[in-house]
Amino acid sequence: MGQRQSHLLQEQIRHELYIRAGIDTVYYYLSQPDRWPEWHPCSLRADTGLGGSLPAGHRFSETMNLLGVQIPTSYRVLVALFPKEFKVLFSSAALDGSLRYQLSKQGDGTLLQRTLAFSTDLHLSGLGPRMEQLSAQALGNLKQRLEATAG
Repeated sequence: MGQRQSHLLQEQIRHELYIRAGIDTVYYYLSQPDRWPEWHPCSLRADTGLGGSLPAGHRFSETMNLLGVQIPTSYRVLVALFPKEFKVLFSSAALDGSLRYQLSKQGDGTLLQRTLAFSTDLHLSGLGPRMEQLSAQALGNLKQRLEATAG
């Protein structure tokens, strides 16, 4: 008694895409969670307490819309290695996990790899496929936004 049951769902979602924008531009944009609501459909607002890219060790909060429910989420920046990698750990009442962005220069643009790993104890029917869909939509939005501003 008092022990947390093992996670009912553990999932990892990976996407890779090419963005016609410089690696510095992509990194700066991704490493500012207060800008995530501009392109991620689940992100309602983020409070980082800082302007600009976040450093390793920094903590911040975000309110997410998960299956129609607003979920307060706590984050800690684990890796902030300009301009190649940005990784955060997150925890909420519904999900725990990590979000990792790896970037590499490719021609005049950037190859972005995004890995979302999450687990939950809750019985949330259809969560995995929905998270896959939302991740793909978010990255499409990100690509469109960054390429529009890159000219």
